[in-house]
Amino acid sequence: MSVLQAIILGAVQGITEFLPVSSSGHLTLLQKVFGISEGTLLFDAMVHVGTLVAVFMVLWKDVWALIKRPFQPLSGFLIVATVPLVVVALVFKDAIEAAFTSTDFLGWAFLLTALALLTSDFLVKRGGARRRVRQMGVIDALVVGVAQAVAIIPGISRSGLTLSGALALKLDKDFAARFSFLLSIPAILGALVLQVRDLASGSIVHVETVPLLVGMFTAAVVGFFSVRLMLNLVKRHRLWGFALYTGVLGIAVLVFGV
Repeated sequence: MSVLQAIILGAVQGITEFLPVSSSGHLTLLQKVFGISEGTLLFDAMVHVGTLVAVFMVLWKDVWALIKRPFQPLSGFLIVATVPLVVVALVFKDAIEAAFTSTDFLGWAFLLTALALLTSDFLVKRGGARRRVRQMGVIDALVVGVAQAVAIIPGISRSGLTLSGALALKLDKDFAARFSFLLSIPAILGALVLQVRDLASGSIVHVETVPLLVGMFTAAVVGFFSVRLMLNLVKRHRLWGFALYTGVLGIAVLVFGV
């Protein structure tokens, strides 16, 4: 992997991690286009760490509030919502890793993301009272968590499905976006722990240090602006544009292949 490729992939990760278009799907697609087949899992994990830094930078007040008061309802909801992902990641670990090196289902996954966004947009358009954390329940957190677990498949957007699930449950737009981004913290940390374990055991391929660090830095910088952009978009606009983009991309992948 060249430094230029690392910059491009890091930038794409920073943009797509927080926009509801699937960062893993875009990384898998571009790695196939670039002909990169070795070290992809490690690189993907590390650029996700870059976007994790972006989350901490933008949502530092929310994160600090959780650190100061760890035993609060929001902390419990984040734990509950993380459980489905942990179960799926442990049970289907080999199948998931295989999915990240294949584009067989990528087109269909992008279309599923588009469908979820359109459904969410329709439900938001219908209006109705919106709820914040005080009106949230364990079932709400579990539903969002299941959405995140489904989005472990490349091409299915984690932020898109969790945000769609939260909005469908009539959670407040701003809170839904913040909850989705905060939920990425344990998800990314968990993936990093698994990658470090596999790296130590020698079961995954190493990546050259310079491209790895450049990709992480690029993902962090671009991700910082991407988080802020998405928070503003969710509050002021709807998601049909992202649904159109992922729908067209999914059809293109299915028609032309990779």
